[in-house]
Amino acid sequence: MILFASDHAGLSLKRHLVAHLEGRGLECLDLGVHDDAPADYPDLAHALARRIAGGEAAAGVLICGTGLGMSMAANRHRGIRAALCHDPFTAEMARRHNDANVLCLGGRVLDPEVAERFVEIFLATPFAGGRHQRRVDKIDLPAGSKQ
Repeated sequence: MILFASDHAGLSLKRHLVAHLEGRGLECLDLGVHDDAPADYPDLAHALARRIAGGEAAAGVLICGTGLGMSMAANRHRGIRAALCHDPFTAEMARRHNDANVLCLGGRVLDPEVAERFVEIFLATPFAGGRHQRRVDKIDLPAGSKQ
């Protein structure tokens, strides 16, 4: 299952991507928003990040106007590696080298067909492990760390 969430600025792109993936037989869960009333992106990012961190799903997609706010909010959660991607290469490397589990996209800056490609690459790319695992292990600070 792939979790999705967006604020009002990402609603149209989110609806497009969910329909695209469901049309390919993938299970998606839309955590909101469901209308274009103004919404605060951190609320949606936190809701999705908590579910990913809790093991309810292995991957999620967050969409706001630029993707920046969603990535900042989601990355506050231990175990979340949210990647703002702007081309196919960053979508691939986010997974392959960084084991990203949340893809962040900008609803106001990406065409739907371009975003489809990013999501497909992100979901299809495995984590390479090896030397990259050591680096990924260093992303989360130890509990109680002041750094």
